[in-house]
Amino acid sequence: MLRYLRAPGLALTLAVATAAMAAPAPQSAAVTNASTAAPHVLTEGDLEAYLDGLIPDSLARTGIAGAVVAVVKDGQVLFEKGYGYADVAARKPIDPKATMFRPGSVSKLFTWTAVMQLQEQGRLDLDKDVNVYLDFKIPEAFGKPITLRNLMTHSPGFEEHIKNLMANDPALLHPLDKSLKVWVPERVYPPGELPAYSNYGAALAGYIVQRVSGEPFEQYVERHLFQPLAMTHSTFAQPLPKMLAKDMAKGYISASGEPQPFELISMRPAGSLSASADDLAHFMIAHLNDGAYGPTRILKPETIRLMHASALQLVPGIPGMGLGFFREDRNGHVIVGHGGDTQWFHSDMHLIVDQKVGLFISLNSSGHDGPVTSIRKAFFDGIMDRYFPAPLPADLPAIATARMDAARVAGLYTFSRRSFSNFASLGGLIQQIPVTANDDGTISFSAFLEPTGKPKRFREVAPGRWHEVHGKNVFAVVMKNGGIDYLLSDQFPQVLVLQPVGLFQSLYFFGVIMAASAFMLLMTTLFWPVKAVLRWRYQSPFMLSGRAALFYRLTRVVALNDTLFLAGLTGFSTMGLLHLAYFDTPSDPFLRLLQILAIVGLLGAIIPLANFVTGLGDQTRPWWTKLTDGLVALSALVFAYFVVAYHVLTPGLNY
Repeated sequence: MLRYLRAPGLALTLAVATAAMAAPAPQSAAVTNASTAAPHVLTEGDLEAYLDGLIPDSLARTGIAGAVVAVVKDGQVLFEKGYGYADVAARKPIDPKATMFRPGSVSKLFTWTAVMQLQEQGRLDLDKDVNVYLDFKIPEAFGKPITLRNLMTHSPGFEEHIKNLMANDPALLHPLDKSLKVWVPERVYPPGELPAYSNYGAALAGYIVQRVSGEPFEQYVERHLFQPLAMTHSTFAQPLPKMLAKDMAKGYISASGEPQPFELISMRPAGSLSASADDLAHFMIAHLNDGAYGPTRILKPETIRLMHASALQLVPGIPGMGLGFFREDRNGHVIVGHGGDTQWFHSDMHLIVDQKVGLFISLNSSGHDGPVTSIRKAFFDGIMDRYFPAPLPADLPAIATARMDAARVAGLYTFSRRSFSNFASLGGLIQQIPVTANDDGTISFSAFLEPTGKPKRFREVAPGRWHEVHGKNVFAVVMKNGGIDYLLSDQFPQVLVLQPVGLFQSLYFFGVIMAASAFMLLMTTLFWPVKAVLRWRYQSPFMLSGRAALFYRLTRVVALNDTLFLAGLTGFSTMGLLHLAYFDTPSDPFLRLLQILAIVGLLGAIIPLANFVTGLGDQTRPWWTKLTDGLVALSALVFAYFVVAYHVLTPGLNY
C-alpha cells in the first residue's frame, strides 16, 4: 500500500524510492555495434546459483533480516526460496510455501482483478461515474466524473490521503466504509489527465467490489481469487486469523533491531494482503496463462490482455499504465508489475508477459539501505540482464537547442502525488528534486544515480526528449501554454509526474527564508531570559518603559509561540515518519493545539512589526538593535505566510 509513501509525502525518500524501484522502458531501435553477451538460459539450477550469490550477501550488507523469492515460468513454479530469517531471535528460516509476508501495494493487483471479474459479468462498467456504485458521493469537479478506469490508472485526480491509513491498535482499525466516508480527498486534477498515485482510489475500487458483489471485500477475494488459485496462506483479514498467525514473518526496521507490531491497514484493498511467496506465484501463473491456473479460471483471456495493455500513456515511448498494472517494458520485452511497501515489508512483482515469466521478491525489513531499493533493483536488473539482455542504445547527438533547453528545464520539481488542502502540503516543499543544467548542455537529477554514485546525465536528442548518456533511461518534458507542464521518465512508473515548483514554493527560496526565520525566532526566544539574567547579574536596568516595553515583551512571547509551533510540527511529522499509525485520530488534540499556536502567531505577527516601527523612532536605540527588531518582525511575517500558504488552519483535521 505504501509504495511511494515511506514518508507520507513529506520527504525526498519518495523521489528516490520511486526512481530506483521502477523498471526502465523499451529502448531505441538504434543500438551500439558492440556485441552483447549471450544470455543465460533461465533454469532452476542457474537461477539458484545466481541468486545464492546475490541475495545473502546483499542482506548482510544492508542489515535486512530476510527475503523470499519466487520465479515462475511457462505455468509452473521454477524456483522459490527463502533467505535469512522470518524471526531473527528464534533463528526461524523462511519457508516460501508457508511463511507470509506483507506485499503492500501488490495487494492492489487483487483488487483490480476483482474489479475485472465483475466487469466481465456486466456488473461493473469501467467508464461509468463511480457514484453510481457508492452509498456516498464523490463531489463533482472539473465537469467530469471519476470512473473505475481512472481509479485503475491512478488518474482520478485526488490529492494525497495520509490520515488513518494505518493503526497499531485493532480498536482503531476503521471499517472500510468509514475509512472512505470520513473524508474524501480534494479533487485537484481533471480525471484521466494527470496521474497521482492514490491509495484512496484503490480502496474506493475495493469498496465498489464489496457493494456490487454483496460480500465483504476480504470475503470476496477469499472466495473468488484465493480459493480458485489454491492460495491457502493468503488473507486480507486483520488481525490475522489464528490458523495463519503462526506463519507470519516478523517485520523489522533492521535485522539487529526488535520485531515490530503487525501492521493494521484501514484502506484494506490498497494494501492489507498477507501472503506466502508460493501463493503469489499461483497468482502470477494465472495472469501469465491468460487467466487460468490449472483447471480453474479467474478471468477470460481477453480480460487479462486488456489489463496488461496500455490504458494511459502520457508520452509515446515511455511506458504508461495498464489497468492496475505498471507497464515496465524493458529490453524489448512486454513487462507489467507492481511494487509495494509497508513500514517493514518491501516487495516487487514483475510479469515478463511475452516470456511467461513472473518474478516476486519481498523483504521483511528496511535495513540501512535508504528506501530499500538496491536489493529489489539488483534482483530485477540482474535477471533481465542475465536472461533477457539487450544492447545499450546508441548515444544520439544533441539537438542544436540542447544547451538553451537545459537551462530552461533546470530548476526544482515536485511530485503530482501530494497534499494540497491541509498542512501535509508541506510535503510539496520538502520533497523537491533539483534538475541541474551541466556545462556540456546535458541535465542531471540528483535523485537518479549511476552505479558510481554520480548523477546520471541526459542529453536532448529531440525536442523535449532527453536520453541518458551511455545508458538506457529517458526523460520527457511536456509543455503547456509555452511553459513546462511536467516531466516524466521511464525511471518511475507513470502513476505520478514531476511538476515545476514556483519561486514562492521553492525550497531554495522560501525554504531558506523559512529556515532563517525559524532560527531568528528561536534565538529571540532563547536570548530573552539570557538578557534578563545578564541584567540582573550586572545590575543593569531595563531601559524600556510604557508601550515600548510592552511591545518588546509581547514580541518575545510571539517568538516563543512560533518556536513552539514549529517544534511541535516537526515532532509530529517525525513521529509520523517513524510510525505511520501516529497519523490517526488520537493525534487530533495535538493538531488542534498546534492550530491554536498558529492562530496566535498569525494574529500576533503585528506585534513584532509594531515593536520595529516603535524602535525606529527611538533615537536612543543602537542600529544593531533596530536591525534585530526588523529581522524578528520579518520572521514573524514569514511565519504568518507559512501558516496560510501551507493550509495549517483548516476547520477539519483530515490530511
